[in-house]
Amino acid sequence: MNQELQSLVYVVDDDQNLRILVTRWLERAGFDTCPLADGSACLDALTEEVPAAICLDMNMPNLSGLETLERIREHHPLLPIIVLTADDTASTAVKAMKLGAYDYLTKPLDQTRFVTAMNNAVEHGRLSLRVSQLEREAEGRGYPGIVGTSAAMKSVFRQIDRLSVSDVTVLIHGESGTGKELVARAIHDSSSRKRKPFVAVNLTAVPENLLESELFGHEKGSFTGAVNRRTGKFEEANGGTLFLDEIGELSATVQAKLLRVLQERNFQRVGGTFQVKSDFRLLTATHRNLGEDMKSGRFREDLFFRLAVFELELPPLRKRKEDISALAHSFIREHRTAMGSKATGLSAAALAVMQAHTWPGNVRELQNVIQRALVVAEHEEIRPEDLPERIRQAEGMVALRDDEPAGAPESAEALPATLEDASKRLLVAAMVKHEGNASAVMRELNVGRTRFYRMLRKFGLETKMDEIRQAGKTHP
Repeated sequence: MNQELQSLVYVVDDDQNLRILVTRWLERAGFDTCPLADGSACLDALTEEVPAAICLDMNMPNLSGLETLERIREHHPLLPIIVLTADDTASTAVKAMKLGAYDYLTKPLDQTRFVTAMNNAVEHGRLSLRVSQLEREAEGRGYPGIVGTSAAMKSVFRQIDRLSVSDVTVLIHGESGTGKELVARAIHDSSSRKRKPFVAVNLTAVPENLLESELFGHEKGSFTGAVNRRTGKFEEANGGTLFLDEIGELSATVQAKLLRVLQERNFQRVGGTFQVKSDFRLLTATHRNLGEDMKSGRFREDLFFRLAVFELELPPLRKRKEDISALAHSFIREHRTAMGSKATGLSAAALAVMQAHTWPGNVRELQNVIQRALVVAEHEEIRPEDLPERIRQAEGMVALRDDEPAGAPESAEALPATLEDASKRLLVAAMVKHEGNASAVMRELNVGRTRFYRMLRKFGLETKMDEIRQAGKTHP
């Protein structure tokens, strides 16, 4: 969570003098504040960012404090809320606490008691979130379809946890095949909107001339072929989540219309004359560099800042290769029955080959490779020869078979059975290829200098490295 949001408190009260007073108390106590004049302003602000806590007056015109509290709780069940009122009757307190208020204070306020209550509320909110995270870890479950124990993926899981208790708009960045839709669905399924629709649209799959109808719907007779009224995706997502994949591909016209929808939360169907309202949470994703697109004028800057209230970056598979084994075994379990395969695992040699590949198609490419391997595998473990040629011939990787000589300097030996020994063979192969040039070997194996020399010591290859280097110098 953003450090500023960890201390941000919304002060919601129609009494300007009280707002100013409470804001001063909180800022002196080290909080950041956002004063808001009524419940509607509070709900609007929550679509942009989620604070650490809310101070909410019960007696406000139009949308009452109780109504505001109830609507906040629909989407933010863990957000601590302290309610304020001049009405000290028990019934009001009971109603507020039943709706999930953290504490209840009556006016006139005592500064010390109020600040203490706010400190306790913020700490309670932090602890509630941490408990939720620990429960998830204790249950040993992540999010469906998302596999990984690397530091990069643990960071992604923590961000999903945080986003699940807010209603903030999210822009997911990631290369093709990194699982952007899976992450969007995980955010939805762990949020208070999980019982409502999750509507996903791949914007590149919809023809430009049909995109407005797809998103906003259309009225009967609005264009040739519109024989019936159609409900658009914004309307279908009412109460739930709308996920727009490849948002960077939108035309300027649709970008302008999307911006208007986000500003006003209503829209017209194509050919329509009245406004349609929809309570949706918007998640978007792109593989494009929208910063560059904004500079070139291809993407609207004002729309970008509406979409990117929270940005979540998904790491490519080449930057979390320690997850390849878990991902591969997950795909084997998922597909082996359908493929009629006897394979139940992955040999160390095959894993070494896969870890040498750069995976431009990311997790989606890995899944396709495993499905193909399951079709051709003849053993209980997937072996290097079961992998596609392009994987076996990855840059800096010799083509290895579990039942043939490796063709490396130790070609007379059978391929080692352990991943550690396979790693040693890869290191030796790279050393020979580059004639003992340490910098070239490090670049090929994508390891740093410290790790490289640690590997030489671990495998007892320091002398061999010198021999290979000297042999290379004697070549004509």
